[in-house]
Amino acid sequence: MNPLYLQTGTAWPPDGTAGSRASAQVRAFTESDRTELLALFGRAREGSPSASVWGHEESEAAIYLTPYMDREPESLFVAESGGRLVGCLTGCPDSSRLPSEEERTLQAIRRHRLMLRPRLAAFFARSTADLLWAAARRRPRATAFEDARWPAHLHINLVPEARGTGAAENLMTAWFDRLRSIGSPGCHLQTLCENTRAVAFFRRMGFTEHGPARLVPGLRHGGERLHQRTMVWTP
Repeated sequence: MNPLYLQTGTAWPPDGTAGSRASAQVRAFTESDRTELLALFGRAREGSPSASVWGHEESEAAIYLTPYMDREPESLFVAESGGRLVGCLTGCPDSSRLPSEEERTLQAIRRHRLMLRPRLAAFFARSTADLLWAAARRRPRATAFEDARWPAHLHINLVPEARGTGAAENLMTAWFDRLRSIGSPGCHLQTLCENTRAVAFFRRMGFTEHGPARLVPGLRHGGERLHQRTMVWTP
């Protein structure tokens, strides 16, 4: 097991049962975490507007988790409570070292033959309609972010019972320490405007909004369209 990096004061037991709280530890990812982290992927996004992109966890993990385990394992941190993983932060100090999110998405669509799945075909049809809607109204749509001032990026997710325990803050601290240790000029992330809890958390961690809100084609929460929010951090 990796040496302990940081420890929170409390975290709910990972099985969600009531009772005394268990300490949550943050440490670096190891290859032995891979299977459990993949199993955790879907549940760690529960309860947020971005809980699922199109409802197919394996292909979504191929975009937002597996490439980081494969290509940037030294920039991946996990939160552990009661001997089980309860969250993770995946990062990349130089975003150009990974295939773009668009490239990873297209690869996942092809590999998992998503266009042949009736339920997912409806998502892609809705995405096309959203693109036409945004173009007709000259509304900005979600795009990748590239700026040499903030080359690093991250994704962070915790299971519901680990939120509000300090685990997220400690994951971010581990990531910030890594960026400072390699002399990174800055970091960006992209979340959803409608995920107000996440936006408030990132503000507390020192991120600021950058650029306009942008429509995310195809995504819905409560029947409403969702919008991308880019945020940046400078050491």
